[in-house]
Amino acid sequence: MRLNDRSLGLCGLLLATLASAARVVVDWDVGYVHVDRDGSGMRRAIAVNGQLPFPPVYAAMGDTLSLTVRNSLDVTTSVHAHGLFQNGTNYMDGPAMVTQCGIPPGHSFTYEYAIQQFGTYWIHAHDHHQNADGLRTPFVVFDRNEPNRYDAEYVLALEDWYAVEFADRLNATLDPTKPFPPPPSFPNALFNGHKELPVLRFAPGKTYRLRIINMSTTEWFKFNLPGHQMRVIEADGENTHPYETDGLDMGPAQRYSVLVTAHDTDEFNYPLNATLYASFTPQIAGKNPRFYQGLIEYRTGAPTKVAPEPSAFSWLDDVKLSALSGQPPLPVDRQIEVTVSGSLFTSGQTLDVVNNITYVPPKIPSLYTALTVGELAMDPRVYGPQTNAIVLKHLEFVELKLNNPNVLPHPIHIHGHAFQIIEYGPLDSTSKEPVRGFSSAYNSPMRRDSVVIPVGHYVKIRFRADNPGLWYLHCHLDIHFAMGMAMTIVEAPDVLQKTLKVPEAMLNLCRAQGIKTWGNGAGNDGLNLAGLPTPPTMTMQSGSATEISSEH
Repeated sequence: MRLNDRSLGLCGLLLATLASAARVVVDWDVGYVHVDRDGSGMRRAIAVNGQLPFPPVYAAMGDTLSLTVRNSLDVTTSVHAHGLFQNGTNYMDGPAMVTQCGIPPGHSFTYEYAIQQFGTYWIHAHDHHQNADGLRTPFVVFDRNEPNRYDAEYVLALEDWYAVEFADRLNATLDPTKPFPPPPSFPNALFNGHKELPVLRFAPGKTYRLRIINMSTTEWFKFNLPGHQMRVIEADGENTHPYETDGLDMGPAQRYSVLVTAHDTDEFNYPLNATLYASFTPQIAGKNPRFYQGLIEYRTGAPTKVAPEPSAFSWLDDVKLSALSGQPPLPVDRQIEVTVSGSLFTSGQTLDVVNNITYVPPKIPSLYTALTVGELAMDPRVYGPQTNAIVLKHLEFVELKLNNPNVLPHPIHIHGHAFQIIEYGPLDSTSKEPVRGFSSAYNSPMRRDSVVIPVGHYVKIRFRADNPGLWYLHCHLDIHFAMGMAMTIVEAPDVLQKTLKVPEAMLNLCRAQGIKTWGNGAGNDGLNLAGLPTPPTMTMQSGSATEISSEH
């Protein structure tokens, strides 16, 4: 998919649209369709305006995006602009029962995004894990003062697609009467919503920006362009000092922009490669990994030149990137340990946990609790034990040490912030593996909003609590998320009470469902949490032998 099919360049039409701030109006009617997207058979999926895939969303920094969502499903829905900070508009962030009630069937709601960022993002469902069934699309925000020079750009959305609906996969995983883990599913890949990689048309001597988004729910992608060098200029909406790499290895929710300069002649066409894989499911030829090849076309009918891989091929290591902003490592006022793992519970289910707590949504959105309980908003207990809340003070510098004792990697996303990646290291202190720290070339750690914690490792990240709100921290493997791998960051609720007012139209989404818009996590006064479900009990501590290789 090319940004502008009528022109190779960004000059002219596109630049004219960036001349002044605009109001971008998008209308989505979210409903069911039955489709065969990957050749594996018909299944029910979620479409927008009857289309799947549906068009990406484009805007420029300074614009206002007005996104109206009409819910034609039979359950609630909500959407999240992944990577937007929503500074001052926390209620527009999207996750159901964190910052809003879901949009009931037959109802509509208009999200208003005042866009103060630029870069490569995506918009996806944040209720019932509907993104796994199709409710996801790229979201590109152009910089009116773009520092990089290029002639045209392509957007490439990478997806995994399963033969059954997400709810069926989750039920099989959570059913205590069935073996755990369930037999692995092997999804196919989709590229801009289709089962073949697109043709990228290059003109000799031109420079192209490729915006690459992993919109998968479970799988990783490797991406490279044999015969061409990629220069990384952006990761997760944050500009980087240009960094050359042979290939990208992308966890779910991660995004990159790369510049690629075309060869001087159109004598040959070249391949482009994408590999869909999961390290935690069995390696079976043709199923995991799955290899896909597309074409960089200089001239129709030209022979395809298969360039040999570099002798020392390297996949991008994000800790080697440096933020173009030049921000040095932040100081640390407070360090918080966050351990993601899983455990067997007395219910017979294996659930995922953060700091030994499996997330369960509260009875009212956590944001509404923070706004209506007065001074108690600073007490994490008021949100309910299963929201796994931590409270941050306004403007404190926070370091999270994300620990993964698991045998599966976890892509962790934090709403409302881009964080500095400071250090990776093994959890086993006796290991001889060296600690990997941020690049010292510019003394400016890379900032991003999604980071993969490798198996048996920790990652240290830092950010400043300068965005009062209720922000999710969760694994972006949707099965893990649905099994409880999430927590709530309650940031400066005392400031929030003085600065934020939720629109009546949003409160009405709760009222239409008989959900309260005030009180603690149970919808009661004070610390009376009667009515919340009894917290499940672990039979083993996290990090136990129940964490076996699977897609769970």
